[in-house]
This record gives sequence, structure tokens and C-alpha cells, in this order.
Amino acid sequence: MKTIKVKASVEYDVIIDKDILSRAGELSVPVCGVCSACIVTDDTVDALYSRELEESLASAGFKVIKFVIPHGEASKSTASLVSLLEFLAENKMTRSDCIFALGGGVVGDLAGFAAAVYLRGIKFIQLPTTLLAAVDSSVGGKTAVDLAAGKNLAGAFHQPSLVICDYKTLGTLTPEIFADGCAEVVKYGIINDRPLFELLQSGIRENLEEVIASCVLNKSKIVAADEFDTGMRQLLNLGHTVGHAIEARSNFGISHGCAVSMGIAIVTRAAVKLGICPAADLADVLDILKKYSLPTVCPYGADELVDTALGDKKRFGNTISLVLPFAIGDSRLYKINVSELKDFIQKGLEK
Repeated sequence: MKTIKVKASVEYDVIIDKDILSRAGELSVPVCGVCSACIVTDDTVDALYSRELEESLASAGFKVIKFVIPHGEASKSTASLVSLLEFLAENKMTRSDCIFALGGGVVGDLAGFAAAVYLRGIKFIQLPTTLLAAVDSSVGGKTAVDLAAGKNLAGAFHQPSLVICDYKTLGTLTPEIFADGCAEVVKYGIINDRPLFELLQSGIRENLEEVIASCVLNKSKIVAADEFDTGMRQLLNLGHTVGHAIEARSNFGISHGCAVSMGIAIVTRAAVKLGICPAADLADVLDILKKYSLPTVCPYGADELVDTALGDKKRFGNTISLVLPFAIGDSRLYKINVSELKDFIQKGLEK
């Protein structure tokens, strides 16, 4: 078992171990007390793990209710948010009660946003069941839903009270969903952790606890330094500005991890062409992405991506902050004028 403390405006632990979902009740009581618990999950995870969580919570004295959404990005919507808020109100959840987010990034983002705005804020606990959620989205307090104009455009910063990461749940992921999480793991190695990048050569599945802990530790340090995403936390967006545009352009037919992988490849190629990043590092980045069955070639052109990318949250007036690798383990913020974005993306699309 590994425990990592996140020191944000609310301090909380991330507990990483195998077979601890059955202990979720006893682990949660110290942070939220015995109260009413609303499990938020999707229909896929519900069939696999809800019963184990319900039994654990009930045995610890919680009164349990459950809200289930269809799996997939389409459920991360304002309609789902309102339905969940109405459900909480109908069941008379109070400020002393707690939401338990059991699932991947969609569930965690939706449940966390509901916890942020219901009664102006109640506690919630993250129980990630995907690699992507375990290494990234369950930690740091970013919660959101999508709007028609783009991803994560309505949200709030609301830190969880606890993260319980039982990585046995990753054993039921499809290869495609596991690969989505691999893109985020690779991201952390490129940002500021070359030893993690090198560890990936020996396999993520073979080193799950160490890999998850390394990513969470990296993110916890960044969140502690910049909780509200005004500076260095933007480094976590490596590949995401272009990646979100790819997702939106595909109407979310391209998964988040695959889109981020394409985005990482694009910004690294562009960084090489700008003379910022060594070509050898680009080769290593492309090789590791391919090792984990992630795409490095984008099906869209710069004209198709630029307008959506300009709607990204990292835009401030006439400038947009990109994250560029200067080397593996050394990524930095790089501001450009919005008029330059199309040319930048074009550089990254060219092999």
C-alpha cells in the first residue's frame, strides 16, 4: 500500500493498493463520518463493482443510494449534472453527506462538479476504476462537464476528501481504455520525470503500483504549487489543447487518450521544428506511444483544428499557452499569438 498526501486548500490522502475497494467504508469514515452516501457510477462499472462498494459502505454504517449514468463522454453533460443534482435533492442529501465517485474520468468529473455546487459544496470521495482516472483525473480537484462548444467549459475547483485507488479494477479494462490511461502516464514522464519515462520501457502493467504512485506524486507537487491552474499546473495540459480539438472534431469518436497521444506527437514534432527539442527525444516519444498502441498521426488538418483549439481554456486574449517539451523530462509553457496557432499545428502535423 502507498499513501500520498495532496496538500491543496484541502489536504487529503491518495491510497493506492490492490483489493481495497472492500475497505472503502472503513477508510472513508475518518474523513466524512458515518452519513448518507450517494454512489455515482456508470452502467459498465455498476455491473462490476457497485455491489462491493455498497456492501463496504453499508457495513461501516452508511446509508447508501446510487445514481447510474450511461458510460461514455456524452454523459458528461449539463443534462446529466442537473439530473444528478435533482436526485440528491429528492433523496434529501445534506451538507454533512458525501458523494462517492466510482468510475473513470467522466464519472469523477460529473460527480465532483455536482459535489461542488450542490448546497454550495459537499464532500466527495474518488474511487477511480480506470488508469486515466487513477493517474490523473481523480487527483487535483478539477471538476467539469462539457458544453456544445467544447470539453470541460463549465466546472469548478473542488478537491476530494479522499482518493481510494484499488488497481485491481484496472484488470477488467479493455485494451483500448487501458491505452487511454497510458497516454496520461507518458505525459507525466515527458513533463518532468525522465526516470518514469524510462520505467515505461519495462511495462506499465508490470509496474502498476509504482507507475500510479509516481504520477500521483508528480501531480500532487504541481497542485500544491498551483492549485487553481494559473501557472505551472498548466504543464499538465501537455498534448491537451490540440487533443481536445481532435476529440471535438471527431464528435468524441476519438477517445481522450488517443487524442492526447496525437496532441503530444504534434507538439513534440513542432518543438523539434522550432529548434526547441532534440530530434532523438521526438523519436523516443513516438516509440513509447506506439509501444502502448497509441496513435501518433492525426486524421485532421490544421484548418480543421485551429478554430476549436482557439476555444481552449488556456487562451488569454490574443495569446494561448501551449506546453512544449524541451527534452523528455523538461516541458515548459510556451506562449504564442493566436495568429500563429495554425502554423504551429501545421508544423506538428508534418512528419
